[in-house]
Amino acid sequence: MAYRSFSLIPALSNHLLSDRFTQIDNLFSRLTGETPVADTPAYNLLQKDKEHYEMTVSVPGYSQDELDISVLNNQLTLSGKPKAEETEANEEKDGIKWLHQGIRKSAFSLSFSLEHRITIQQANLDKGLLTLQFTYDIPEQEKPQKIAIGVQNQSGRVLEHNAA
Repeated sequence: MAYRSFSLIPALSNHLLSDRFTQIDNLFSRLTGETPVADTPAYNLLQKDKEHYEMTVSVPGYSQDELDISVLNNQLTLSGKPKAEETEANEEKDGIKWLHQGIRKSAFSLSFSLEHRITIQQANLDKGLLTLQFTYDIPEQEKPQKIAIGVQNQSGRVLEHNAA
């Protein structure tokens, strides 16, 4: 939950309670060990065909060097960490102070268990969307095989029929 009060007149804004929902969300997150709901980016998973998949993760405002993609022990982890120079709401830097900061950019981590046959082919970042292309590699011996069916005519000869 990312609620922040907004006032064009900073002296009249309620600084004590302005981040109350974010603080409550963070408190419960610390108590339970779960990631705050607001800190988890949205994603889509698309099956293009039997062997090709695409995952798109919404990461607006992140640059390539703020994102990390890793696979370890069949665990895909996507993480983002904003640069340290980003200032938070109510912080002042070089005489500039945020009055309202509704576009959040905080660290996140998404993890997915992968089957050992999944291979990440490529990853691209374009207009705030991180797209991963991956394949599900099925060994030849596990792919379905078509068996030709022969038909015996009245003379006893087997006529061959090719499998489709």
